[in-house]
Amino acid sequence: MKKYLIGLMTIMAAVILAGCTNSSTATDKKTINVGILQVVPHGSLDEARKGFKEELSKEVKQHDKSMKVNYNYQNAQGDQANLNSMAQQLTQKKNDLILGIATPSAQALAKKTKSTPIVVTAVTNLKSAGLVKDDRKPATNVTGTKDLGPVDKQVKLLTTLTKSSKPIGVMYNSSEENSVLQVKMVKEYAKNHHIKLNIVSVTSTNDVASAVSGMADKVSGIYLPTDNLMASSMKTIGKKAREAKLPVVTGSIEMAEDGGVATYGINYNDLGKQTAKMAYKILIDKKKPQDMPVETSHTLRLYVNKANAKAIGIDPSKITKP
Repeated sequence: MKKYLIGLMTIMAAVILAGCTNSSTATDKKTINVGILQVVPHGSLDEARKGFKEELSKEVKQHDKSMKVNYNYQNAQGDQANLNSMAQQLTQKKNDLILGIATPSAQALAKKTKSTPIVVTAVTNLKSAGLVKDDRKPATNVTGTKDLGPVDKQVKLLTTLTKSSKPIGVMYNSSEENSVLQVKMVKEYAKNHHIKLNIVSVTSTNDVASAVSGMADKVSGIYLPTDNLMASSMKTIGKKAREAKLPVVTGSIEMAEDGGVATYGINYNDLGKQTAKMAYKILIDKKKPQDMPVETSHTLRLYVNKANAKAIGIDPSKITKP
């Protein structure tokens, strides 16, 4: 009888312990771990991150008030070595999902894991960057949102702001794949509409000021694609352009806010929120990235930097959607 009681107590203890273990596991699942890798700090990418976090936290809270999202944010400060080591850290920490902001971040993460779901944003072309097999069906562990704006409409907008027959200036970083693609689109549009171009490539923030100064007397205005180096240098570009009385049209709203005159394009905060909705479907609805089509921005906006427009002699109210 004594042996029977001891055996019964052992079984009961095991059942109780198993129940505690299951309860602990359920509790652990109330926290979602999301890694974030950003290549460099600047307005557009910062806004994409803020929009993503705000929207994902809201969506998860609406799903289950007891759930929370824990974010592990890493910024490489534009350094490739940092980018690789941070990508390694984020994939090793077994996050439930990782957000890659901009093409270099997305590529670094994709090289480190083929299993952890990755959503990306502020990437111009996921297929050409080697992140997906096809936009409609990625067939990899990566999906997300593209930031390719209406380059043709942006260049058209710039032509309405220029006051001379001089070529349109284009400045970009030739080492950024996304920028090379956009400049190719500018060239195509210019060829079809008989527009002359003066294209300058820079690869360092140290060269930006001298590049703008060198273009000043040769161009009627400047077009800047959604380029990380250009975005990081907008205050310098804006100052030089104002001195030369040159209109600057940018690839993104945030770039125009920081130093441009106008744009018709993407709001990166909105794009980040759109990306968060995709992340929610993966985390909560258990969708697979490989089956989720890549998305483009749902909204485009005309933005006018009134102060910069007035500074170069343009009436902001005369600037209209192209």
